[in-house]
Amino acid sequence: MNITTTSDGTTARITPRGDIDFDTLPPLRAAADTLPVQVTDLLWDLSHTRFMDIAGLHLLFTPAQPDGRGRRTMVTGLRPQPLRLLLPAADTNPATFDLARLLSDTPLTDFRQPAPEGPR
Repeated sequence: MNITTTSDGTTARITPRGDIDFDTLPPLRAAADTLPVQVTDLLWDLSHTRFMDIAGLHLLFTPAQPDGRGRRTMVTGLRPQPLRLLLPAADTNPATFDLARLLSDTPLTDFRQPAPEGPR
């Protein structure tokens, strides 16, 4: 796992290169935890992440802040498999897995597959 972090004022972007699982969760959390205190917006760029298991849900929806400060978390660059993990989680528990907040720049309808048509 290679992790690139950039920040500019109150915004930071963390770009992991590799899978997100329980082995890679600690360094990803460490990257977020070491951001400057003035960073209020965190963008996870997952364009180089082909696979994400439940550890990704923990990373995106239960960010551990050592000092308890709040930070707006967003995602960009979702690939098909991580998206297939996020959609059923949001369908099952939309209050916990709020995709509208996480994917604030992308309408959720862009991700939904049309329902199959019934027999004619």
